[in-house]
Amino acid sequence: MVKKAVVQRRKAVASPTKRESVLLTGSSAPKDATPTLESEIGAEVRRLRKSFDLTVSELGVASGISTGMLSKIENGSISPSLSTLSALAKALNVPIAGLFRETGEQRDCSFVKAGTGVRIERRGTKAGHMYDLLGHSLGGEVTVEPYLITLKADAEPYIDFRHAGVEFIYMLTGKVRYRHADRSYVLEPGDSLFFDAAGRHGPEELIKAPMTYLSIIIYPRRS
Repeated sequence: MVKKAVVQRRKAVASPTKRESVLLTGSSAPKDATPTLESEIGAEVRRLRKSFDLTVSELGVASGISTGMLSKIENGSISPSLSTLSALAKALNVPIAGLFRETGEQRDCSFVKAGTGVRIERRGTKAGHMYDLLGHSLGGEVTVEPYLITLKADAEPYIDFRHAGVEFIYMLTGKVRYRHADRSYVLEPGDSLFFDAAGRHGPEELIKAPMTYLSIIIYPRRS
């Protein structure tokens, strides 16, 4: 009986429920904890306050709420009463419902239709390298810049790129020898390269045109 129970338990562990299987992905990124109503209200109060360029103290005076209480509200550590929310809404010149804006499913998103990426002038542009920005990060602690890079027929090798963060390259068309620090790699469609962007890097030999690849640059956002 004990052995049978163990077998059943192993099966249960190996076979996640339908809901669990939906939540699993190939990424090892930690799953965000479900935000509380208090934390979402606090985040929206902070966002509105900063949009009006108000300090916590100034908003506290305008709403008749102590600085300590307001700090706790913004940190989501307390549940504000209806009268407190009403006072905050009045001070921020929004309806009470406006303080619940973040409680809906709203997340940063950048959408770019094919062929409408913003053409960016970078150091390699003079060497015949074309950069189309495919999106931009709207907030958070890091900046993400996804580019579609096209090496034109008259492009020239250029291996002196250096910048903060990391970079990921995914080859789409053509063939290029790409240099990073003291090594070089031949990239063909489907090949990828992920590296520390502080090291010198760039296309060292343009082997087969047309050459296009995705370049995703990630670096800390300046405060």
